[in-house]
Parts: sequence; structure tokens; C-alpha cells
Amino acid sequence: MIRVALPAHLRTLAQVEGEVELDVRGEVTLCAVLDALEARYPMLRGTIRDHASGRRRAFIRFFACEQDLSHEPADAPLPGAVAAGTERFLVVGAMAGG
Repeated sequence: MIRVALPAHLRTLAQVEGEVELDVRGEVTLCAVLDALEARYPMLRGTIRDHASGRRRAFIRFFACEQDLSHEPADAPLPGAVAAGTERFLVVGAMAGG
């Protein structure tokens, strides 16, 4: 089971509390986790990735195992601890402004 922590506004949209657990078959990549997340919670489509390009939205970041994975290729494997479910995959809404 992959454990995913969403920011509050996406938890509200998906109508979930706490972290989300996903079953990801095959290699655990960023793309596979996001595909599983959007399949289970279709209302999140377009909020994390752009509908047309599939790329991460500008003010969304991904973290796992104390690493910023935001600029990693979508098909790169996630850390083994995420795949094993011992560490969470975090989707974070970045802050901007001044």
C-alpha cells in the first residue's frame, strides 16, 4: 500500500480525512501513484497535473524520504520506503507571494 498525504484543500475536494492509501501495481513511479490517486478520486484530475500535458502544476510539490521529488521524471521509481508503505508520499501546495 502506498501512503499519500494530500494538502487540506485537496483532502476537502476528495472528501477524505488523513492520508490516503493506494494499491499501485507494478513499478511504483510518480506517474503510477498519481494515476492511481486520480483513478480513485476522479475529482482530483487537473488539480495536481495539467489535464492536457500531464505535467505537475506549478504550485504543487512532491516529497518523500526527506527529498524533493518535484523535478524527477514521471517514470522514475519512487524510493523503496514509499513503495513498501513505510514512508509517505507527500503532495504539498507551495506557498508564493510576499
